[in-house]
Amino acid sequence: MSTETATERVPRIPRINEPAPDFEAKSTHGMIKLSNYTSKGKWVMLFSHPADFTPVCTTEFVELARNAAEFEKRNVQLIGNSIDSVYSHIAWIRNIEQHNRVKVTFPVIADLDQKVARAFGMVHEAVSDTATVRAVFFIDPKGVIRALLYYPLSLGRNVDELLRAIDAMQIADANAVATPANWRPGDPVIVPAPITQADAEKRAGGGPGVEVTDWYLSRKKLGAAAD
Repeated sequence: MSTETATERVPRIPRINEPAPDFEAKSTHGMIKLSNYTSKGKWVMLFSHPADFTPVCTTEFVELARNAAEFEKRNVQLIGNSIDSVYSHIAWIRNIEQHNRVKVTFPVIADLDQKVARAFGMVHEAVSDTATVRAVFFIDPKGVIRALLYYPLSLGRNVDELLRAIDAMQIADANAVATPANWRPGDPVIVPAPITQADAEKRAGGGPGVEVTDWYLSRKKLGAAAD
């Protein structure tokens, strides 16, 4: 008699700042491997959808296809995933392109054995033991998971928000800053808070290019000098 608990049977969802599980899988672009993209310096946005030929998923694919150039400008490789066959994916993509005048240029994994879905915790049995929920994993060029989002089957994702998240993470990496609530490209960013009393006193006095609300909360426009 097995002593395995229900918790032990559920794959653990990879966490932020952990290495993304590498995989090799069949897709609409042939066999693909996650590390082949990250090793070339690309970011990867791996996302799952519940099923082909479903209305909410179709609207998401249309918007992703329409914004493909925006992801490319940010050096982001889109990879879709669902537990459908490659033939189903191809037929659905052709149907999307026919009715919406868009071109789906990114690969979609045919995850029939749930290998990728299980590795990333995309199957939530309380919802469905066959369909993947709407999961999004942002993976940086080092192969590290930087952010993850999960949505219920009924909720379509906002592509503008996915692009905003990528912009914010890339800005943070390039400038050693953080981004405030509702940040959009071009808005002021947050300067890291001081970690010593002396630096806190210095920050409270202000500085060139820095807007100080208090010692722990300061903003600046990128390109402005910090104290």
